[in-house]
Amino acid sequence: MYNASDLKKGLKIEIDGDPCVISDFQFSKPGKGQAIYRCKIKNLSTGSSFDKSYRSGDKVKRAALESRDFTFSYHNGDDFVFSDNESFEEIHLTTEQLGDNQYFISEDMQVEILFHNNKALDVTLPNFVEKEITDTEPGARGDTTTNCLKPAFINNGYEVSVPIFINIGDIIRIDTRTGEYADRVSKG
Repeated sequence: MYNASDLKKGLKIEIDGDPCVISDFQFSKPGKGQAIYRCKIKNLSTGSSFDKSYRSGDKVKRAALESRDFTFSYHNGDDFVFSDNESFEEIHLTTEQLGDNQYFISEDMQVEILFHNNKALDVTLPNFVEKEITDTEPGARGDTTTNCLKPAFINNGYEVSVPIFINIGDIIRIDTRTGEYADRVSKG
C-alpha cells in the first residue's frame, strides 16, 4: 500500500481491481485542513482517463504488475508473436493491443511487455527505430528550409512528416514514443 504522500507522476496503482498509472499530479495545501493530492489517472486496461483526489491520510493500493523481456518473432495475420527471452514461451498480441507500436516493430526487436494478472497491458519498444522511406515527393535541390515538412511513408504504410530533403530510399530514425521523425541516418 502507498500513502497519499507517496503519489507522483508515473506511479502505477490499482483502483477497483484495474491497473492504473498517474499521468498528472498536483499537490495543494489549503489554509486549514488536510493536504489534497489531485491526480489524473489513466486506466491501463481500458485506456480511459479520469480525475481522483486523495487526502493526506488516504491509502492507495499498489498495482501487481510484472514486466518481462521479449523478442519479436514473426507476424501472423493480425497477430504479432513475441518469444519470452527466458522461458521461450510465445505470446500473441493483436494490432489493436499494439496500437501505433505495430508500425515500428521489426524482426528480432527486443521489447518489454507489462503484465497484470498474466494479461499483457503495454509494450515498450526501444526509444528509436530506423526505417526506410518507401514513398514521398522528391525534394527540391537546394531547398533547405528548416521548418518545411512533407508526408513520407515507411514500408508498412505508416505516414511520418519529414523535412523536404528526405527522399525515397533514405533511412530515417523515428522516435517510437511520439511517432515523429528524429533524424536521417543515411541517404538512399
